[in-house]
Amino acid sequence: MSAVPEIRYAETSDGSVAYQAFGGGAQRVVLVPDWHNPVELLWEDPRAERFFTDLAAFARVILFDKRGTGVSDPIPFGATMSAGPTTELAAEDIAAVMDAEGWREACILGIGVGCWSAALFAATAPTRVTRLVLVDAFPRLQTGPDFPDGLSREVATRTVQRIASEHGTGSILRLTDPAAYADLQFRRWYARAQRFAMPRKWMKMFWSSVTDFDISSVLSSITAPTLVMNRCQSIAFPVAWGRHVARRIAGAEFRELPGRDELFFMTNPSRILEELRQFLTGVREAPVIDRILATILFTDIAGSTERLAALGDRPWRDRMLRHNSLVRRELARFRGVEIDSAGDGFLASFDGPARAIQCAVAIRESVQQLDLQVRAGIHVGECELVGEKIGGIAVHIASRVTRVANAGEILVTRTVQELVAGSGLRFQDRGSHTLKGVPEPWQLYALQNPPIG
Repeated sequence: MSAVPEIRYAETSDGSVAYQAFGGGAQRVVLVPDWHNPVELLWEDPRAERFFTDLAAFARVILFDKRGTGVSDPIPFGATMSAGPTTELAAEDIAAVMDAEGWREACILGIGVGCWSAALFAATAPTRVTRLVLVDAFPRLQTGPDFPDGLSREVATRTVQRIASEHGTGSILRLTDPAAYADLQFRRWYARAQRFAMPRKWMKMFWSSVTDFDISSVLSSITAPTLVMNRCQSIAFPVAWGRHVARRIAGAEFRELPGRDELFFMTNPSRILEELRQFLTGVREAPVIDRILATILFTDIAGSTERLAALGDRPWRDRMLRHNSLVRRELARFRGVEIDSAGDGFLASFDGPARAIQCAVAIRESVQQLDLQVRAGIHVGECELVGEKIGGIAVHIASRVTRVANAGEILVTRTVQELVAGSGLRFQDRGSHTLKGVPEPWQLYALQNPPIG
């Protein structure tokens, strides 16, 4: 899609529900988002935009903000309106947006906490639900005889209190999705999305009710064909929780997906879309490749601030232009792909670590003619494809490794050192380092006098 869909409004007796309708596919899908997914901000993240674009290829989609969240109307206080946004109200919102678009029936797709409203609507308005799809589903937080995989009351209370206290900061990603937390730009966007999704006052009331809410009794009443999907390594939504939900819905299918991300549009969202498409149409498309294993090279100029101050703006700019030309020449020579360049640094990817090392050496030697010293960091890891760019924790690690390197030094991770064993390249062990924003320490190695191919 070339533009963000316009915001429309569906009227209820207690206020308006903001929604978007987009896509030209034959299937009708109402997407019920988690509590922290305001519709307008979602389109700012390229991964979310890609998810919606791919979904729109086979479906006409309604995406909405529940009342009390995003740009939908706030919920008025009163005798029956004192607990903030509720699952019941969100189920009413589903009906409201369908009515606004003239839809008699649709597939209801619930995400995270949105699964509760989706399930409740499927149970209470069965003639309006053609199919039900639940992603990151769970019946309740607390354990019990019928739900042994749940949390103790103490842990559940502590969990929601932590979510409440960290609202609007994005810090909860440290627990639910460390790779996303390590991406500073994404973490800042996520924090803004939290703030925009729900005022702190509403959020505290909402999560205080989450501790005790339970849709277990609703599940057996669902008659629509149902598909449940949870990720096998998820911390926020354990796979056992999804299996429990599927077992309680007659005839429900369950899919265990790879990954651990809390957000539906992060790692490998194409699997969700692939399963959804087949469930709705009976046709399974070829999987979209959105992750690759790549060698990541970061370079930057050591002491650039001091050199700028000594040379002055214009001479430094001229030198930087020559530096950039030399770096690009070596990237082309060693078949590197320039991903980004900003300030005095370059980010590039390679299909093999040895070639990345050789390129780093060539760059280091070629810029010496400009009286410059560069430092470089190299790592091999799985990267996420975002258009023509790459991202993910592997890129973050390579960036952090570069910051540890001294002037003129090329540092690599243990992964790189092991992959080039037998190549003749020699390394000096630089010990274990804690890299900012990376969960575990990394063993780093400095390159020693390699040949250039």
